[in-house]
Amino acid sequence: MSVALRNAQRSVLVRRAPLRRAVCALRAALGASRFDVGLVCAGNGLMRRLNGAYRQCPEPTDVLSFPFHRVAAGELPQPTCDDEYNLGDIFLGVEYIHQQCRATGEDFDSVLAVTAAHGLCHLLGYQHRTKREWQQMYQKEVEILEELNRLTGASLRPLTAGLF
Repeated sequence: MSVALRNAQRSVLVRRAPLRRAVCALRAALGASRFDVGLVCAGNGLMRRLNGAYRQCPEPTDVLSFPFHRVAAGELPQPTCDDEYNLGDIFLGVEYIHQQCRATGEDFDSVLAVTAAHGLCHLLGYQHRTKREWQQMYQKEVEILEELNRLTGASLRPLTAGLF
């Protein structure tokens, strides 16, 4: 299945091919290759509006995930027809991420891949509201990023290290 990637901002140059390859590899590591996923690269304005509308926090953020299915953490959806082979949509706040990378000196493309991994985990029911949920999500992020690292030679780590 496919990764539909849309760049809905003009502030930051996004290298789409490496991002698409990373998301395809991460989706495979999750055992979800047969599911479609939408990926939107968004600026601060759109992220602020979405974050305000859906999380009552009108500030830009790095990632928002909108699952197509409601599943328990780690479970794959059980589609009943072809139209339901969809994980959902991930909005990457690329302008926000780019600003953070400039401040920290981190590699932008690497952080995009790690942020996409985080968003994919949310699409599959992982959360980080409690310490137990965070531990479960963190372990899954480590697992899928290790697979991406194996494929690419990178050394990516989850976003949520030290959250609790």
